[in-house]
Amino acid sequence: MLGRTANSLFWMFRYLERAENTARLLDAGLRMALTRDSVSAEEEWRSVIETAGHRRGYEAKNATYTGMQAWNYILRDKDSSASVLNTFQQIRSNAREARSAITSEVWEAVNDSWLQIKDMLARPVGEQRVGEVLTAVRRAGTLAHGAVLGSMLREEGFHFARAGTFIERADNIARIMDIKYYLLLPSLSYVGSSMDTGQWDMVLRSVSGDSAYRWLNAGQIDARGIVSFLVLDERFPRSLAYSHAALRENLAALARIHGIEGTSNELMRESDIRLSGLSIEDVFDKGLHKFLTDFTAANSSIAQAIGQDYRFLA
Repeated sequence: MLGRTANSLFWMFRYLERAENTARLLDAGLRMALTRDSVSAEEEWRSVIETAGHRRGYEAKNATYTGMQAWNYILRDKDSSASVLNTFQQIRSNAREARSAITSEVWEAVNDSWLQIKDMLARPVGEQRVGEVLTAVRRAGTLAHGAVLGSMLREEGFHFARAGTFIERADNIARIMDIKYYLLLPSLSYVGSSMDTGQWDMVLRSVSGDSAYRWLNAGQIDARGIVSFLVLDERFPRSLAYSHAALRENLAALARIHGIEGTSNELMRESDIRLSGLSIEDVFDKGLHKFLTDFTAANSSIAQAIGQDYRFLA
């Protein structure tokens, strides 16, 4: 497979995962803002903008943090390369570049979703429509992933697509947790308060983990339990442990196809050693921020190594 095709598949699914996670984050912020007074609601939207990594660009254009300003900036701002609209343009562009390596089902899922979302974001999104738009973004990911799993041969293209998915998923989950822990709370005095509990609830909702976590923990919202769930629980498909286990399998498959292991496989083994046998006590003893920044750095190194191993820039 040509390096540019591998690159397109890898980034197509990184961008798709990024758009899905953004929609989930916006949905969680919307739900929480509806339960707050106007001042607290602005703080919720500030935290959403911060978590999504849009603060600098947003504040260059907006002086306040209202819901409509926040979600329209994240969804459709044409000057922001990270807006959902521009992200989907990148998804479709990469799908077109990799057209010969994906099935017609995958192409149709991506192209149809792009046309729908482009139309929905052609004008400002009001409060009555924002839920519909977020549902469409999440559904786009579901349709594309379903088409991949149901129609693509388990060959190079499949594994590059899945590697991109899980690299991006791990990065997003780690960053959401880290920003929550260090940036969203205005003071350590809030730890354990109703505000703290509410922010952890937002984290769970933003990764679609609230139902699963509550089922496993009898509805109790506890920071240590949530961190354990999102970092170590391999049953949850958006945990760091699950994402890296899936990434390891796809990189191993690529190594078998090519008949040689690369730097990415070596770095993956090092990551496995760090996560293997890790307890939640180990995470907090090290410091959650330190653990998460080390994890994101290792994850980024694996992504770069994939590009080097297979001759494309990751």
